[in-house]
Amino acid sequence: MLPRIKIYNTLTRSFEELIPLEPGIIRMYVCGPTVYDYNHIGHGKTYVVYDAFKRYLSFRGYHVVHVMNITDIDDKIIMRANEEGRDWREISEYYTRDYLESLDKLNVQVDLHPRVTDHIREIIQFIQILIDKGYAYTTPSGSVYFEVDKYPDYGQLSGRLDKEQWGQEQEFLAEKKKPYDFALWKAWKPGEPYWEAPWGKGRPGWHIECSVMSTRYLGKQFDIHGGGTDLIFPHHENERAQSEAALGVKPWVKYWMHSGMVLLAGEKMSKSLGNIIPLREAFKKWGPEPLRLWYLSGHYRKPLLFSEESMNQAVKLYERLVGAANMLKKLAREAVSLHRAGDRDLETLRKLLGTHKAFHEALSNDFNTPKALAAVNNYLSIVYGEIQYNPKYILVSTAYRLLKEYNTVLGVLDKQLAKPPEELETLLDNIINIVVDVRKELRERKLYDLADRIRSELGKYGIILMDKGKETTWYRK
Repeated sequence: MLPRIKIYNTLTRSFEELIPLEPGIIRMYVCGPTVYDYNHIGHGKTYVVYDAFKRYLSFRGYHVVHVMNITDIDDKIIMRANEEGRDWREISEYYTRDYLESLDKLNVQVDLHPRVTDHIREIIQFIQILIDKGYAYTTPSGSVYFEVDKYPDYGQLSGRLDKEQWGQEQEFLAEKKKPYDFALWKAWKPGEPYWEAPWGKGRPGWHIECSVMSTRYLGKQFDIHGGGTDLIFPHHENERAQSEAALGVKPWVKYWMHSGMVLLAGEKMSKSLGNIIPLREAFKKWGPEPLRLWYLSGHYRKPLLFSEESMNQAVKLYERLVGAANMLKKLAREAVSLHRAGDRDLETLRKLLGTHKAFHEALSNDFNTPKALAAVNNYLSIVYGEIQYNPKYILVSTAYRLLKEYNTVLGVLDKQLAKPPEELETLLDNIINIVVDVRKELRERKLYDLADRIRSELGKYGIILMDKGKETTWYRK
């Protein structure tokens, strides 16, 4: 029996058992990108972490609805458009494509990507509810602000209970009642895009968009709201305040999850600091699959320190996983089923199943992916150190099933674990076996130069030969 799933809830600052509002269904909203520049590897951590968490929940039997927004109108988009002399819509569309292409390479699957500009009508309606309930006020300029003092629980999510810590949007201090009130609607300025609203033309504030799109697609209450730790204040604090005020529900979100930042030389990786590595460059240098593994090598709630060494380790782990997948596929076609398993076989089987237990214990305990990867590394040691030289069917078939299960979360071996045409696999195996037999004869005749050349040439095509005494085994890398 698999352990119950527990996660850390930022709001309560405690570990809680995951019990969805509706049995069997988990509704999850994650804050997506503002599309004004290329995605960098800091963004990628958020995408992969919540995708992997969704994958694990799905494996555990939940139907997960995963929504992640696209902010396609914002101050930064307008500024970028003005700097380049381009239309703001062209900017947002161009970088939206980069974002979606990044997700595709990272094997991240999101159920719905709502865009702000497709939900202006719903945003205006939501703001009007806040005005009618007395939580928001209009200004002569045509802006609308949320009156924070009307919401008594403000600051609980972020732990900022002192009003002096609440200041935000300093450029609008003159028209706000209090320095910590935040914009729901920004009045139009010449040269900016705008939409018509009852209180004046303008565009949505940043925070209101997520409240509107999440509730539209997930309901007035939903299970998980995720994002980076940099969004806890003010973004998520403001979302929570305006949503519970407008909808009259508490809690609006049952569990708040936050992923740590990616650090470069000890600093948060961000466009404003200029210390970013674009995802498109990282894909070229290391590949998307090692990137996925690297993101999962650290605990999601903690900062992840970038280094060339850690990336190279992720590359090596990926290569070992690919090699194991190809080796087990080959061994599965060759393995012989026995009527009796020896003590050695049973001990290997016990160790294999031990990695399965450790994998699920780790992921059930606040999605501890570093410990889960440690279990996967132990699994690989068993495959390479024992099963490769003792390919009994019970061991090979168990190892292969476990690898497929681990990949449901890791998401890096889809190509290798896809079933190829059986006839082609059999033909290739037979050809390689012939070459290996010829090489064996060369070694027996002490023609080691030719034998080594065969090993080297096969290696170029990802076929790895392993000599043990006079016998040779092989697998595809």
